[in-house]
Amino acid sequence: MKRFNLRHQCALGALAGAMAFAPSAASAQDTATTEQDTDLVAAADVDDGNVIIVRAQGRDQTLSDVPVAVSAVTAETLQKSGVADIRDMNQVAPSLLISSTGNESNGSARIRGIGTVGDNPGLESSVAVFIDGVYRSRSGNALSELGPLDRVEILRGPQGTLGGRNSSAGLINIYTAPPEMDGFSGYGAFTYGNYDAIRVEGGINAPLGETVAARVDGVYFQRDGFYNDVVNDTRVNDRDRYLIRGQLLFEPTSDLSIRLVGDYSKKDEACCAATFVQPSFAPLARLSDDLPPTSADAKFDYPGSLTPALTSTANPIIPVLLALGQDPRALNQSTFNRDIYVTPGRSYQGETEDYGISGEVNWDFGNVTMTSITGYRDYSNFQGSDTDYTQVDILYRAPGPNAGAREFKTFTQELRFNGSLLDDRIDWLVGGFYANEKLETRDNLRFGTQYGAFAPCRVVNAVNPALASPLSTGCLSAGGRAALLAANGGAGAFGAATPLIFAGLDNLAQINDLGGTGDVYNQKSENFALFTHNIVHITDKLDLTLGLRYTNETKDFNASFGNDNVICPQNRALLGSLLGVPSLAGLAGGIISLSCQGNSTSELDGVSLADTRDEDQFTGTAILSYKATPDLLFYGSYSRGYKAGGFNLDRSALTTPVAFNVNTLDPTNLQFEEETVDAFEIGAKYQTRQFGVSVAAFRQEFTNFQLNTFNGSVFLVQNINACKDDLGGADRDNSAATGACASDRTKPGVVAKGVEIEANLSPVRDLTATLGLTYADTSFANNLIGNEDGTPLDPALRLLPGDNMSNAPEIVATSSLSWTPPIGDSGMRGLFFVNARMTSDYNTGSDLLYGKEQDGFVVVNGRIGVTNIGGSFSVEGWVQNLFDTDYTQVAFNTPFVAEQQTYSAFLAEPRTYGVTVRAEF
Repeated sequence: MKRFNLRHQCALGALAGAMAFAPSAASAQDTATTEQDTDLVAAADVDDGNVIIVRAQGRDQTLSDVPVAVSAVTAETLQKSGVADIRDMNQVAPSLLISSTGNESNGSARIRGIGTVGDNPGLESSVAVFIDGVYRSRSGNALSELGPLDRVEILRGPQGTLGGRNSSAGLINIYTAPPEMDGFSGYGAFTYGNYDAIRVEGGINAPLGETVAARVDGVYFQRDGFYNDVVNDTRVNDRDRYLIRGQLLFEPTSDLSIRLVGDYSKKDEACCAATFVQPSFAPLARLSDDLPPTSADAKFDYPGSLTPALTSTANPIIPVLLALGQDPRALNQSTFNRDIYVTPGRSYQGETEDYGISGEVNWDFGNVTMTSITGYRDYSNFQGSDTDYTQVDILYRAPGPNAGAREFKTFTQELRFNGSLLDDRIDWLVGGFYANEKLETRDNLRFGTQYGAFAPCRVVNAVNPALASPLSTGCLSAGGRAALLAANGGAGAFGAATPLIFAGLDNLAQINDLGGTGDVYNQKSENFALFTHNIVHITDKLDLTLGLRYTNETKDFNASFGNDNVICPQNRALLGSLLGVPSLAGLAGGIISLSCQGNSTSELDGVSLADTRDEDQFTGTAILSYKATPDLLFYGSYSRGYKAGGFNLDRSALTTPVAFNVNTLDPTNLQFEEETVDAFEIGAKYQTRQFGVSVAAFRQEFTNFQLNTFNGSVFLVQNINACKDDLGGADRDNSAATGACASDRTKPGVVAKGVEIEANLSPVRDLTATLGLTYADTSFANNLIGNEDGTPLDPALRLLPGDNMSNAPEIVATSSLSWTPPIGDSGMRGLFFVNARMTSDYNTGSDLLYGKEQDGFVVVNGRIGVTNIGGSFSVEGWVQNLFDTDYTQVAFNTPFVAEQQTYSAFLAEPRTYGVTVRAEF
């Protein structure tokens, strides 16, 4: 790990100086309570400002009385922190990490180190996201403008007995600002920042009589991109998006409330560029010191000495890139130099459209309250890309409706009833949930116009890098061919098969602008659940909570393929006989694999497949809590969680290119199993007028953990388990045939354990500090296997056993300091707000390859200004990432740029700053 520089030391000083104590217990000045919460506030033995009302147990409760690990962030804290979409919540919740990768819709949320890599929409999110009670099909679907918010609740650990969609790691509940009956009002804000950022937002709240209120909010955001595409003279990772949301609240009586919400948002943006990883950032991004760089195993070898960088010409694949036109600056510049060198004419342009409508009905019948939440969402996204992230045209998606497109049409219905029995000794809740989700993905991924020049060099490098001639057909010059023919005393380097190998390389050289012409995957998912969550007040201080959920999940899958890569079947026919010759199988198999990478073959053109899977699962929770004093709560809990299995929506998983036979394709190869978790937790919460703290210790054991990773050529989806028996290192070798386990000797493959502390301090009315600290050891077990039937671990994952999971730092601390002193007697107030997030080291690659490490870092945000000017105006200056900290979101294998495999990275945002002017009436 590198030492922190002066900037990091200053940031740590800001972290300590913020006195922090965490957003989860929220600040005194940040809390607003509504009329329906009055009774709860009155009953709480703390100052009104410290009372936060949450629905973490399906009922309105004060945060300090909820015996579960939940972070609640209020509207004012969210505004001060500059939260615009769910990624910004990283700064206010230490156990949460949200990142995005090659597409804005690929956002992945993690809680306590557990999450789902979002590149494959066939995998559901480990962390479910709800907005106004309506489930968003994938966490990446919420990566858009949120508009004005009321609060956010982040529940940690498996969820399901309270309603909605079940989840294995936690959920994020986002509540938007509702209409209000107490008068006509409005607001507006204008922001200008660096990168020519312009943000305009505004809204109106209007009572329509005594029982109806309406609200309309809108946001528009435009900003230049953080990357400079030098070749095409354009910016990438820009912002051009807007949101419109309208609401209607109808309260005909004090017992009945009906809220309707409709929203529409659109993004027209270029995303997501990447740069090469350099040893100056990731010291292990170097060539192997034990294996030749042309070895497929070299990337798994720890570079124990200062070998050359992966992007140096000592790596045999780099001279090939340079010869084919790669600008050397891309290979030599800093990882965080945001100049990128893209293939001429290729684009990252994309479009996202998201809209929906929902209705929530709350009806109090006296002893029973009914809640109904009905929602429909329609989400679509496509994103063009220079998919190899180099200047050489190896792989691309042309922008348009089929460019890695995904469309979700989701209907959900939740119905809950809750009340009390036996003189309020039992608070009961029962309900049901139904979801009908139609997912369609479309892809037009194609080999680029220089793939035929590039791919044969991969093969020639494996034979002898000195023979590589990228500008010659098949990457072999006339002299190179002559040398190979003359080898072995004239018998040829490959014996009688030498002419066949030449022919295979020449065929491979013809794969230019071939591949997918339109692959379409459709998946229909129906989810039906019944649940109950009941709190038994054994005594006035001792409660027992029992929850149970039954879930049935059915998924119907079909796919059709379009492909014009006619070279693949030609090379398979030409070289197939050599696969049975041990001395030639590797070479012939390599040519076939590169000719048919990802099962891109015209043999699939017009082929359709279909399959279905059905699951039933019981999950539940048991919580024992003890209110020792009005200020102090202790609890212990057990929960079992579940995340549905599904289909890998990627043809590469059908079979290997070498074994491909269009007549024997088995769609069950695309299936992966459901993920389950057993979670244990003990905790305590203490809250007084000026100080509050919550502590939780947890252990979570995941069976059939669903892992999605990119191996440099295709995405792999595999369930992860472990074997109770010692595999003798067979899970760490390069063979897919070794490391099996008896099916009755399996155990959970992923364990997350740790401690969370969140606290708040309000010594005086206008000053609040928060602190959050999470220690989470989220690791793979030793002796890893694949499915529960004992299948060996995929050798691409051989570094996983016994190591920490990717994007799972062991230590994260967040803090904030808010000071809003009065200025004179006019009601005007000053504003000083700073928050910080400190993250320890972690590996960002889901395969944990060396060179994808991220050193620890600190991010500090700040806001200063004057508010309530004349009772209506405010002016604020703000900065995000104050010290311009360089860090990555995810490092990944640069597609096809191997051997030895090079890495690219999606960078986090640099420092941004600006001024915001607000007005309200």
